[in-house]
Amino acid sequence: MELLDRSPDLSVFEISDLLSVNFKTISEHLRRLTHAELVLKRNMAREVEHALSPRGKVILKFLRTLE
Repeated sequence: MELLDRSPDLSVFEISDLLSVNFKTISEHLRRLTHAELVLKRNMAREVEHALSPRGKVILKFLRTLE
């Protein structure tokens, strides 16, 4: 979520490269975050871009206060 807050509109492959995690794992996590309405998907030509939803931003802000 931190990554999407800093760099919105990333594809699964871009997130996978930046975090050095298998793209299938990233895809599953994004699917769950989207289902929880924390991440928004947007179709752009041949890729799907991901960004934090307003709800995701509120949750991230709350989590930062716990640090």
